[in-house]
Amino acid sequence: MEVHCHGFGDVDFSDFTKVDLDRLEAWCAREGVLSLPTMYLHRAQLEEFEAFVHTFHRMRSEGRIPHVAGIALEGPLLASHGGTPAATVWAPTRQEWERLAALGPYGLTYTVLSPDAFSPASELRDQPGARETGFAWIIPLLMAHGVRPALGHFTRADPEASAALVDEIVELAWQADWEGNGVRVVTDHLFNDMPLNIRHAFRTSRARENRDAVIASYDLPSWTLDRMAEIAGPVPAAIMRQAAAGRIGACINFDGEHVDLAIAARAVQLMGAENSMMMTDRCDSARLGGQGLHHIEDNGLWYQEDGIVAAGSVPLERQRANALSQGLTPEEVQALLAGTAHRVFGISATTELRVPTA
Repeated sequence: MEVHCHGFGDVDFSDFTKVDLDRLEAWCAREGVLSLPTMYLHRAQLEEFEAFVHTFHRMRSEGRIPHVAGIALEGPLLASHGGTPAATVWAPTRQEWERLAALGPYGLTYTVLSPDAFSPASELRDQPGARETGFAWIIPLLMAHGVRPALGHFTRADPEASAALVDEIVELAWQADWEGNGVRVVTDHLFNDMPLNIRHAFRTSRARENRDAVIASYDLPSWTLDRMAEIAGPVPAAIMRQAAAGRIGACINFDGEHVDLAIAARAVQLMGAENSMMMTDRCDSARLGGQGLHHIEDNGLWYQEDGIVAAGSVPLERQRANALSQGLTPEEVQALLAGTAHRVFGISATTELRVPTA
């Protein structure tokens, strides 16, 4: 299952206005995967997005797109936009949140948001929507409509405060009335776009010259959950601890470029494969959300013009092989590829999304 992905073939579904759902279904069927296409949202396009999700629901109910299991948003409430187009990062008002949440029964499966979106270091702190909302109101609203918060895009200003906000949001979600199926909270990429104490990736030939020595110095077999705050940092530690407790479905990339494969495999062992989902962040073309992308010589990642990583390009089948190469068992890798996602999102290859009665 492709949990977090942006494009197959020449279909850039990060821009929902250009998505041909029938064509996306054909790509998914060809590759034998379910997908949760991940999209960006400009504020001015909220009404169009509502219409798109309703179209998705109608086509899904008619049995036309069985391989497209739901719709996901990256943003808009991101404290740090990272590789996300800056114009798609904004703080919804109460009315806009209510409109987004209402799409849950029609297929909006999760929305990536930053736990520290309302903190002083956030790019959104002065927006009107940030002043009139707050997670104590937003999270129960999302839960009431079956929409999961996906935690990601952290600032680096105060890691301990950001980690405390992770715990706060997870607790809010698990205390609220839940109208969805499966696990209530998921994440964006573990180790990416968050404050870290370790070097988590070696993306250039020069960096890779020292990779083995650096990884050896980390003594990965000695890592334990109760030491992760000291080792990797408070934010990844909070996510991993909540995932190991079954309260978060955590996404992690096994392309070897977003995250070093040895680090990714050790994280899965600590969280449990049953709580971990493989994600590709995949885009197959040099366009993402309307912005041009390019490769560099040293790796297969897609970059924006300013040199920020925007997406990956390694499909699930190659990530499967990467995970197996790190000593994870076939059963653990199968959980990463499919089993955990089916449980987390309350779906399988043979079940449909809930059909609203209203």
